[in-house]
Amino acid sequence: MILPIYGYGFSVLKKECEPIDKNFPGLQNLIANMWETMYNASGVGLAAPQIGKEIRLFIVDTQQLKEEEDEEKGIKKVFINAEIVSEEGEEWAYEEGCLSIPFIRADVFRQPKVTIEYYDQNFRKHVETFNGIEARVVQHEYDHIDGVLFVDHLTPLKKKMMKRKLEAIRKGNIEPDYRMKYAAPK
Repeated sequence: MILPIYGYGFSVLKKECEPIDKNFPGLQNLIANMWETMYNASGVGLAAPQIGKEIRLFIVDTQQLKEEEDEEKGIKKVFINAEIVSEEGEEWAYEEGCLSIPFIRADVFRQPKVTIEYYDQNFRKHVETFNGIEARVVQHEYDHIDGVLFVDHLTPLKKKMMKRKLEAIRKGNIEPDYRMKYAAPK
């Protein structure tokens, strides 16, 4: 089932999320709905707060970013109760966007390598290291479960320049091509 994505301005997007266990009600169904919602919105990642859930769960699929001739195939994974172990390397800028903040993109500086400990959808524990675009998407989605949005990484001046656009999203004065829920609908 395609769920509405919570837009900028919802308090759930600014909260640090709670861990869950394997008995979380309807977990497998929730994960399936998150995949369907993310693909419907043409996203490469989606975190539980973006669908109104205050839990430490996010999904990532960077396979769709890879060109056919790429040897690396990207990643398609579920991350539950994730904790970043380390971030390494010299920060690099890349233009990011977010399904909760449609029509806004900006350069965000992140480190190119991240090691993360997490559980998969079957509650098997993993510790993995990701590089490049995979690291960036994981870091972006991880930020969501800590209540951080990509615009929070911007300078005060850049954020101020976006204020009108952010307010339009909060009020629902936008029309993305996917289902959204607005914090203060018109």
